[in-house]
Amino acid sequence: MFEIIFLGTSASAPSIHRGLTAQVVSYRNHRFLIDCGEGTQRQILQSGIGFRRLNRIFITHGHLDHILGLAGLISTFSRWEAIDQLEIWAGDWAMERIRDLLFGVVLRGARPPMEIHMKPIKSGLLVEEDGLRLSTFPVIHRGSGCFGFIFEELPHRPFLPERAEELGVPTGPIRRELVNGNQVTLPDGRIITPDDILGPPRRGTRLVHVGDCGRTENLVEICRQADGLIIEATYLEPEADLARTFGHLTARQAAELALQAGVGHLYLTHISRRYREREVREEASAIFPNVTVARDFDRFKIQRIE
Repeated sequence: MFEIIFLGTSASAPSIHRGLTAQVVSYRNHRFLIDCGEGTQRQILQSGIGFRRLNRIFITHGHLDHILGLAGLISTFSRWEAIDQLEIWAGDWAMERIRDLLFGVVLRGARPPMEIHMKPIKSGLLVEEDGLRLSTFPVIHRGSGCFGFIFEELPHRPFLPERAEELGVPTGPIRRELVNGNQVTLPDGRIITPDDILGPPRRGTRLVHVGDCGRTENLVEICRQADGLIIEATYLEPEADLARTFGHLTARQAAELALQAGVGHLYLTHISRRYREREVREEASAIFPNVTVARDFDRFKIQRIE
C-alpha cells in the first residue's frame, strides 16, 4: 500500500487555494518527494508531515514551477539539520538547472548543510529495497529529460493461516521463518516448507506518477492495470489546441488514458487557475468515473485492487 500526499496542485503559477507542484509518496518507512515547486517547504510544514526521512527528491523535469522550491528547502535544512544526506534525482537538463540554483545561488561556494548526492535519471530501475521497486520512464513534454515514475510493491505469496493450523504450525517465530522463505522443523520432527503454508504469488500495489505531459500514446502499457494513476490535467477540451501548443493534457485526454489502461483510480493535478475544479471533474468523469481532482493537502491510500 502507498500513501500519496498532494502538497501543491496548481499549474505554472500558484493560486489562492493551490500551491505549486509537489507530492510525497510514502511506503512503510520510506518517503519520496516528487517535484518541489516554489513554497514546498511551507506546504510540508502546513501538512504536518515534517522534514524527517524526506531525503529523496525526484524531479519530473526542469521547468521552474517544479524545481524552485529546492532553494528554500535546502536553506531550511541548513538551519534545522533535519537530515544528514539528500538525494536529488533528475534528468540531465533538469539536473543542470538544479546545480545552478543550489550551488550557484543558494550555497555559492558554502559547504552544503548535508551530503547532497545528485543522481541522474535514466529510464529503468532506480530503487529496489524493502519490498519496493521504483522505476522511471520517459514522458513527452516540452524539452528533453522528462520522466514519470512507477512505484510497485514486489510480488509476494500470501500466508494461509488455515493451512498452517491444519499442519499444526505454532504461531510466532516459526511462522515468520516460513513467511520469509525458510523451511522449518517442528518440535515433532516434521519438516515444513514455505510451499506448505504460502499461496501463489500475488502482485503488489502499483502506482504510476506522471508529471507534465503532452501526449499519452506511449503511456498506455506503462499505466496498464495501475491501481492509481496521478497525472496532469492542465486544460479542458475546448482549449485542446493550447494544450498541444504547450505540451499539456486536457482532463478528457487524461481520462481516456485511464480508461484505455484499465487503471483503478485516476488522480488529476496541475490544475490551471482558469478552471473550476467542478469543470475538470465533470469533463474527466464523463469518460472515466473513478476520478478525483486533487486539492492541496489531500491524502489518499493506494491499495491493490482485486
